[in-house]
Amino acid sequence: MGRGAGGGGRGSPLTLYLTAAICGFLVAGCGYTTRPGLASHLRTIYVKPFTNQIDVTQLITGNERFPIYRHRLEVDITDAVLDRFQFTGLLRPSTVERADCRLEGELTQFRRDALRYDASQQVEEWRLSLVVDVRFIDQTTQTLLWEEKGLTGDVTYFALGTKAESESSALDRAVTDVARRIVERTVENW
Repeated sequence: MGRGAGGGGRGSPLTLYLTAAICGFLVAGCGYTTRPGLASHLRTIYVKPFTNQIDVTQLITGNERFPIYRHRLEVDITDAVLDRFQFTGLLRPSTVERADCRLEGELTQFRRDALRYDASQQVEEWRLSLVVDVRFIDQTTQTLLWEEKGLTGDVTYFALGTKAESESSALDRAVTDVARRIVERTVENW
């Protein structure tokens, strides 16, 4: 007796085999890894404290000379990068002597640009940008793995209106953004 359509029977062994093979190829071919772009021997990182190369006397933003500038901004960036590495878990922060790799960087620019004005010509929306130069070094081979000049983290914020935010809060977000970009660049190495 043969099975008719709608007989409720299981598929043929060939159908099951093909389904399993297709699923296997899909899972194997997706390219996902928990350590994207990192060499397998890189497990710990030393984040050298960022330096500040900004000449505050040269800062000009829009019509304002000497905009609000946070003292020790390079320390905030270093701390945010360390926090981000701890959050991702892909590279564990370590001391310089024990680390497999090292990240070095300099804060080179702080920009505050007006984006939108209201009817009375007051700045309604700003963009804050933090620009860094960064190097990533394999300490086991003393090889420069990558270097990027002008890596930028930025945010926009409203200074007026119902969506108004303090510049300090926006700057916190800019620090977080530049740290995220640095860590992504390090672990993804695209």
